[in-house]
Amino acid sequence: MKRFFRILNPLLILSLMMGTMPLAVQAQPSQLVSTQSALDSMQISAERERIGTLLARADVREQLVNHGVELNEVEARVAALSDQEVRQMAEQLDNMPAGANGVVGALLTVFIILLVTDLLGLTHVFPFTR
Repeated sequence: MKRFFRILNPLLILSLMMGTMPLAVQAQPSQLVSTQSALDSMQISAERERIGTLLARADVREQLVNHGVELNEVEARVAALSDQEVRQMAEQLDNMPAGANGVVGALLTVFIILLVTDLLGLTHVFPFTR
């Protein structure tokens, strides 16, 4: 019996190797992905999501409709943007002034002017200056 297994074991191993050899030859090595390309891909996805979130806002949709633009067309065009166009659009969004900052700045300027005039005695707006 030991003699039979001594002959059978190498034959089984050889048949197993021959059976899996074509699979090993056909398998192609996976491509390595660099860290920078993975980060770029994540950044593009985040910028696409940010643009989508902006377009989902009710006030933006209202302005688009007021300008005669169909919402379906806008969504289709945004979905068709290339990665470079998404980067440019996100950069333009970053460079645009935010509406809230202008309002806060104007309110702060009015407050300081009223405070100074109140301290000089020209107005009586704030009771804590007396």
